[in-house]
Amino acid sequence: MKKMIISTPNAPAAIGTYSQAVKVGDTVYLSGQIGLDPTTMQMVEGIDAQIVQVFENLKAVAEASGGSLADVVKLTVFLTDLGHFAKVNETMAKYFSEPFPARAAVGVASLPRAAQVEADGILVLTN
Repeated sequence: MKKMIISTPNAPAAIGTYSQAVKVGDTVYLSGQIGLDPTTMQMVEGIDAQIVQVFENLKAVAEASGGSLADVVKLTVFLTDLGHFAKVNETMAKYFSEPFPARAAVGVASLPRAAQVEADGILVLTN
């Protein structure tokens, strides 16, 4: 199968050797997004703002792939403090509706750019 690289200026440009997303068939693999403002490429301040920005960035890449967050089947959230997990749930409720995607939450020691939260996902596009 042919893979297609997904890219949008509405999400932060890749800051390494990766693509914002890769589409293979009807499946889109979203790279991890942190709370970078796509215009300034600066980290937004505070955990609440970072969580929102992460989901805004994922949403932008999902839309660039021809889908939406409603097409997400698997989401992985990485937190430097699992005490913020309730805040992630609260914000997710604004971006996702039932049936919710499968999800994992992982506590990590650190993230790029001193981010407090990162998330990646897998979409399956349907016509």
